Amino acid sequence: MGTNNVKALKDSCHKPPVNGDNVVPEASEEFVNTPYVKHLTDRALAYLEVGYPVHFSGPAGTGKTTIAFHVAAQLGRPVTLIHGDDEFSGSDLVGRNSGYRKQKLVDNFVHSVLRAEESMNTVWVDNRLTTACQNGYVLLYDEFTRSRPEANNALLSVLEEKILNLPKLCRTGQGYMEVHPGFRAIFTSNPEEYAGVHKTQDALMDRLVTIRLEHYDLETEIEITMTRSGISRQDAEIIVDIVKQLRKTGVNNHRPTIRSSIAIARILAYRKGRAHPEDPAFRWVCRDVLGTDTAKVTRGGEPLMPAKVDEIIDKCFENKQEKERTKK
Repeated sequence: MGTNNVKALKDSCHKPPVNGDNVVPEASEEFVNTPYVKHLTDRALAYLEVGYPVHFSGPAGTGKTTIAFHVAAQLGRPVTLIHGDDEFSGSDLVGRNSGYRKQKLVDNFVHSVLRAEESMNTVWVDNRLTTACQNGYVLLYDEFTRSRPEANNALLSVLEEKILNLPKLCRTGQGYMEVHPGFRAIFTSNPEEYAGVHKTQDALMDRLVTIRLEHYDLETEIEITMTRSGISRQDAEIIVDIVKQLRKTGVNNHRPTIRSSIAIARILAYRKGRAHPEDPAFRWVCRDVLGTDTAKVTRGGEPLMPAKVDEIIDKCFENKQEKERTKK
């Protein structure tokens, strides 16, 4: 794996230095580019290069934002980043009238005659969607379903007719703007059942090519855990196995995510510990990181997660020892 292909997905597969309202994704030495990640990237680029907007959809912790930044970086253009917000309105995307500019002209060319003229003009300020459409940037709209559906109406004509409808008060005085042919759009979203997520209008979803993301395959999770913590592959395999086994327990099977694997691994690396049941730090780190409301399993009002975590730790080590004996 090359040095330019290593990084823990979701924490920031690319370092995005800020340039005004835009970010410029740069390759990171910590980006993990496994076959799974490369396949997702190739699929997304195929749609984007033809001109279709791409929508990465999936549960939290599946690397949507990181993959989106990685794909955007391959396009080689500045990235205009927008985060979905329930307080958004259409003007937060397109632009707004931010006040007035008053001008006064006093003409005293003839000393006995004084002539004064006053004019007042509105001051229009473009927002990020307008800037991206005008300059051909890549629009990365992260968690766009956290914005109310009506706030995203301006995107409909942008993605279909390649025209951005503008208020007549805008600085050009025109009612529309033709979208730059280099403009591309990438969206991410969480499932509708998540808190703070709005149902998206069908008209917008019909314009997007949706790529659904699930949890990473085993090899990718191991590579990410190793890269983000610096622990050995043997320890990473144990941690990922425990997290994956625990993910099968509970209500929605989405948690714990790769973030839990990274957290456990980084804490062990800091303490110079090992992913082994005889290491006391390993057990309490796993209980603390994994024993929240992940599975929502209770008995008599008491959470069963600490006991469940210990059970899975012991089971994973038994399975590992059995595999080692079989190899011999």
